[in-house]
Amino acid sequence: MAWANQLCTAGRGASLRAVAADVRPHSRIESVPRIAVLISGTGTLLQSLIDDPHRGYEIAVVAADRPASGLQRATAAGIPTLVASPADYPDRAAWSTALADLLAEFEPDWVVSAGFMRILEAVFLDRFPQRVVNSHPALLPAFPGAHAVADALAYGVKVTGCTVHLVDSGVDTGPIVAQRSVPVARDDDEDSLHERIKQVEWQLLPEVVNHLVAHGCTVNGRKVEL
Repeated sequence: MAWANQLCTAGRGASLRAVAADVRPHSRIESVPRIAVLISGTGTLLQSLIDDPHRGYEIAVVAADRPASGLQRATAAGIPTLVASPADYPDRAAWSTALADLLAEFEPDWVVSAGFMRILEAVFLDRFPQRVVNSHPALLPAFPGAHAVADALAYGVKVTGCTVHLVDSGVDTGPIVAQRSVPVARDDDEDSLHERIKQVEWQLLPEVVNHLVAHGCTVNGRKVEL
């Protein structure tokens, strides 16, 4: 995807076919931006968005690639949920298309990957151009992928952290929106370090999402200006 000199806007997704009868979009309040949140696990990052005291957006839907326990957090907050399992589709392209179709029904202005453990392909990203962001538990470009915290410890870094970045079709390769550092303690193991990184992610992701839904961003090459 070409990123040079492009404006991140908060456009509306296209309305397509109706989703399952028990998962229907809420009526849109035109003045309130909407986000869709993608999860794969327990949903602690999702909870930070739900609990954000400065939230200037509506969480229109929470989607997962499996029956993730974090969906219960959405249900408790009265947010529609859906599951789109890749195993139910013939290939990744078909799954990506179906997931995009389902989310588009909820008209999200932005899509937020919050602990979502799947690569989003171009067929998905093209439906929400420059409007998909992800939180990653490392200071990219160092330590991309699913084992970022363990990889940082194994490398012996003294400082790591978290990154919120725009999503492209690579593995944590999109332009960086914001980063925050976390020092590595001498006695850290993966669990203790990851817990401290999560504490920072829970603050940074809502801050960035609030800014993006209100103001968007400008991307010049790999530089993102808020």
